[in-house]
Amino acid sequence: MKQFTIPNIYRSPLISAIKQKRKQDDKLKKDFSPTLLNFGNLHIYLARHFGFCYGVENAIEIAFKTIEENPGKRIFLLSEMIHNPQVNADLQALGVQFLQDTYGKQLIGFDAISKDDIVLIPAFGTTLSIEKMLNDKGIATEKYNTTCPFVEKVWNRSEQIGIKGYSIVIHGKPKHEETRATFSHAASHSPSVIVNDIKETIELAKYITGEKDASHFASEFAGRFSKGFDVGEDLQRFGVVNQTTQLASDTQAISDYLKQVVKQHYQLSDATIGERFADTRDTLCYATNDNQTAVNGLLATEADLALVIGGYNSSNTSHLVELCEQKLPTYFIDSAERMISKEEIIHCNWVTKEQTNIKYFLPAHTPAKVLITSGASCPDAVVEAVIKKLAGFYGVESLLDTIGNQFE
Repeated sequence: MKQFTIPNIYRSPLISAIKQKRKQDDKLKKDFSPTLLNFGNLHIYLARHFGFCYGVENAIEIAFKTIEENPGKRIFLLSEMIHNPQVNADLQALGVQFLQDTYGKQLIGFDAISKDDIVLIPAFGTTLSIEKMLNDKGIATEKYNTTCPFVEKVWNRSEQIGIKGYSIVIHGKPKHEETRATFSHAASHSPSVIVNDIKETIELAKYITGEKDASHFASEFAGRFSKGFDVGEDLQRFGVVNQTTQLASDTQAISDYLKQVVKQHYQLSDATIGERFADTRDTLCYATNDNQTAVNGLLATEADLALVIGGYNSSNTSHLVELCEQKLPTYFIDSAERMISKEEIIHCNWVTKEQTNIKYFLPAHTPAKVLITSGASCPDAVVEAVIKKLAGFYGVESLLDTIGNQFE
């Protein structure tokens, strides 16, 4: 896989050594057990896979290279480059301005930019209408497009099955940048509709079976279907694609449920189901899948708590928190600074985004056993900072170099 040039401030010698050693020992990526960092009275278990993915490193490389090669030019980002506060703050410190927020709210009017400006498209991609507007202004979007290749893969697959006459059901958070972009691309080729979760999927399926009258569809799925979508016609033949940062198991559950509904309703066999239901399993993002599978491996270890590190508006990170919370006390933080002391941590609720000070989050006994993972947009340097701070709480920070040498 391609190696990217990104600022060293995001790298961690310790984490890089651990990842490289695990990669050498497990070339086929079949071992999802965590890595133990044994500090004596503190045991830290690192997930097998975590941190920057291909798409994130690609976006960061393009962004910083663009800044370096264009001194004096005004550089804008459509929205956050990735969902990581440190990376976005670093870009802003270098003069990059954001045109929109995460939810598409305008921060700087498009009228304020011209063909002489550079506009970076973030890793989530953008809608066809925004891309056309920028191109009409004479802004070269292709050169400064950091859209993740795996997001583009979903778009391409949607186009392929759309050409074959299938409609598209998108599993995604309706307000998320990536979902908005994927919906735009899918809807340009075929009728499309968005479902947020299995609950909404079950309701959508009732229009397929006729349990619900088609007259209710427009209000129930308002703002989430393409122009001219005919619920009576367009749900007779379709495929399911995903926002790449959703839980892979949720997307699979949605796909399996709808497939079964179609199979029973139209009395199809396994051999004929393809007549009405397209196989789109290849749209799941490898990094999302690996990180989530690694968390399942991590949770097989008995521990006192889990720390999940990443941006609070990061979808893929939130789902890692969701997985961990099912097993043990879990704290969602975006930096080591959220661990105020051994007795106090500032935790973010992954659903409401409310931040709460929690007392006595670390156990009184030793060895304390802590599970750690991070989202796909979280720098390894941030993970190392969390490890160092934890080690400092237990007076064992001096052992970091010794532990690091074990992976050289």
